[in-house]
Formats: sequence, structure tokens, C-alpha cells
Amino acid sequence: MHIDILTLFPEMFTGCFDQSILHRAQEKGLFSYQLHNIRDYSTDKHKRVDDYPYGGEAGMVMKIEPIAACIEHLFTLRTYDQVIFLTPDGEVLNQSIANELSMCNNLMMLCGHYKGVDERVRELFITREISIGDYVLSGGELPAAVLCDTIVRLIPGVLNDETSALSDSFQYGLLSPPVYTRPYDFKGHTVPQVLLSGNEKLIEEWKLQKAEERTKKNRPDIL
Repeated sequence: MHIDILTLFPEMFTGCFDQSILHRAQEKGLFSYQLHNIRDYSTDKHKRVDDYPYGGEAGMVMKIEPIAACIEHLFTLRTYDQVIFLTPDGEVLNQSIANELSMCNNLMMLCGHYKGVDERVRELFITREISIGDYVLSGGELPAAVLCDTIVRLIPGVLNDETSALSDSFQYGLLSPPVYTRPYDFKGHTVPQVLLSGNEKLIEEWKLQKAEERTKKNRPDIL
């Protein structure tokens, strides 16, 4: 999978993509990305990419020309499965969306900033709009990094144990059950005996029960 990210602040991605799962995916040749500074496509001598909104509202709006120039240039290089705009008013990211996008070959992500982007960018180029929650951040860079992480870890071969992702929260409409490791006894707090029983049927029944209990308590809205 290849992901192109359009941003005003490419430096924000350096740490995210050079560590852990995303870095491992690149080493395995399963994932690549490229950052594109939108300012590089501005024809303004000061590389300005924003302007005042029509209608007199407070704040600044990202101009269409540099964004369009960048997108149109990338369209000449490859065909994209989706052109995604990270925005608070998009559909809220969930595991189902991550599963779907993980099967794509090429994705483009646009990170907004300031008051947003000129609406014509959304009308002419964007095929999907995604939010990571009902709150507002300073820009789309952090949401883009989150989206990349949720997608890339699902690509076959990225995780050492491919079945690991199948037991994550939300994969089957439930939160994950509790997990334990050594030591067995920590200051009197012990691991449930069923997990040491070796009885796979009982263990799976216990996991399902605990997953249902946790979901009912913490996220009853997804039941």
C-alpha cells in the first residue's frame, strides 16, 4: 500500500512513521508513504496558502489553487482508490472503515488547517471525508497519522501474528476481554484460573463473557 499525505506541516509525521508497526511495515515493503508540502504548490511569492473567507466569518481558509495543483500532479503519477479529507464533520472512523481501507492499494489524504479548506476542494477532488471523533483539532495531521496506523496494521504480513488483529476491540462488535501475562500472582492479585486450564472451549467462553461485560459497561452504544 502507498499513501500520499498533503499537509502544511510534514515534520509532524516524522516520529509517527519511523517507529513501531508503521516502521516495520515499511521495512517489510508492505507500506510506503510520501509527504507533500502544500506550500510548495503555491504561486504566491510568500508561499501563502490561506485567505480570508467570503462572508466575513472569523478565521482563515485554505485556498484551492495550491491544493488542486498538488492533487492534479499526483493524479498523473498513480490512480487512487480514495482521496480522503480529514475533517471533524466527516464520518467517524471505526474498525469497519479501517478494514475496508486496508484493502486499498493507493490512498491520498488531505490534512486541513485553519478554518478548513475551500469547499470546492471537497466538491471536485475528495471521495471520502473522515473524522476521528467529535472534537476539533488544530489540523488534520494527527488524524491522518491515526488513520494510517489503523489501516496499515491490518495489512497481511505487517503484524508478526496476523491473527492478533482479529481479536482487537470492535472487530466483532465487542470490546476486547481482559488479558494477563506473568507473573501469575502480583501482590495477591492472581490470573483467572480458567486461563491456565488449557481447556480452549472454556477459555473462549470466558473471553466472550468478559468481552460482553466490558462492552455493556463501557460502550453499551455499540451492542
